[in-house]
Amino acid sequence: MSGKAAPGPTGNGTSKPRLDRGRGALGPALELVHTGRAPTRAVLTAELGVTRATAGAVAAELEALGLIRVDAHPGAAAGSQGRPSHRLEVAENGPVALAAQVHADGFRAALVGLGGSIVATAPGCEAVDADPAKVLGSVVEAGADLLRTTGRRCVGAGLAVPSAVAEPEGLALNPLHLAWPVGAPVRRIFAECVRAAGITGPAFAGNDVNLAALAEHRHGAGRGARDLLCVATGHRGVGGALVLDGRLHTGSSGLALEVGHLAVNPEGRPCHCGSRGCLDVEADPLALLIEAGRAPGPEVSLLRQAEDLIRDQYADPTVRRATEALIDRLGLGLAGLVNILNPDRVILGGLHRTLLDADPERLRAVVADRSLWGQSGSVPILPCTLSHNSLVGAAELAWQPVLDDPLGALR
Repeated sequence: MSGKAAPGPTGNGTSKPRLDRGRGALGPALELVHTGRAPTRAVLTAELGVTRATAGAVAAELEALGLIRVDAHPGAAAGSQGRPSHRLEVAENGPVALAAQVHADGFRAALVGLGGSIVATAPGCEAVDADPAKVLGSVVEAGADLLRTTGRRCVGAGLAVPSAVAEPEGLALNPLHLAWPVGAPVRRIFAECVRAAGITGPAFAGNDVNLAALAEHRHGAGRGARDLLCVATGHRGVGGALVLDGRLHTGSSGLALEVGHLAVNPEGRPCHCGSRGCLDVEADPLALLIEAGRAPGPEVSLLRQAEDLIRDQYADPTVRRATEALIDRLGLGLAGLVNILNPDRVILGGLHRTLLDADPERLRAVVADRSLWGQSGSVPILPCTLSHNSLVGAAELAWQPVLDDPLGALR
């Protein structure tokens, strides 16, 4: 709601007319608390551009819905003067969203509350069947068990998959590392599994890196960025995502930012897309193991093997050279993306975060040398900070209807 609300009538009917005028501010107010941008009622009042009374009525309604908690008697900070403003926090025992993630080395389910907090997780599975219905049925049942155990109300469910998800049908177009059929209708299957498990609320599905970027923008390393670029490699392949003006940019049909198929080594390995030397096969965990002459083992995930190799054996010249080779390839790809997209921040996830930690100056130098940013300044390149950010991002899909219209979604 923009502008200031007119003074409300006096007498016993004061709060209801104020709330009626502030009802359109419920969603924006909830999002401000959800993303940590309105820790007090004073900040909420300023951000919404409403009167203090209207902000109070809005906060009270969100508290009545079980979404936030209003502390009317917070302790004053040392040295401060005057009465401290009411503190606003997400409700500790409020509703949750069911989040599910499937990747090449398994799947996991979790319950995620407002504020991006993971409330509970189910033990992950390390085998992924070639039938998406079996996998999604299992991960939803794991989530349903969590809901039964915790007794929490569920607002909906979100799924993260390592594939481009075409809109509006919700088809997984390239689940290359899952052995799933090309074009599998993952959103429909997931929604059917959610309904069959007796879970209420809508069901959504999206690309795992897109959802990681959304979560990091709202709750992690990307908070406050206007144009955020996220590049990450998890268990296999490389993905990218872009948040523009606070919204995830997915293109005309959900397929934007397929950065894994940027060629960074023309004489490199054949890629699944038909080209050679793409980031997807030149800068993922398997590429590092191959570059270092290490045979992948079955004991733990490829991501774990690659990260352990860098952390534990970086002094080995072979491992160091392999790490530097991947850093150079990643930097070349990032420089091209920076030239095209001009983001104000770049965040790296998965193995790419470990590469940044290993030699941050080398990576930043490659990006600066190969992009216009090297002429005019530098773009911050930071590690992702959220654990399980794709899971948190999947939950954000389910929370969005509540953020848009709390009353409509919950009543």
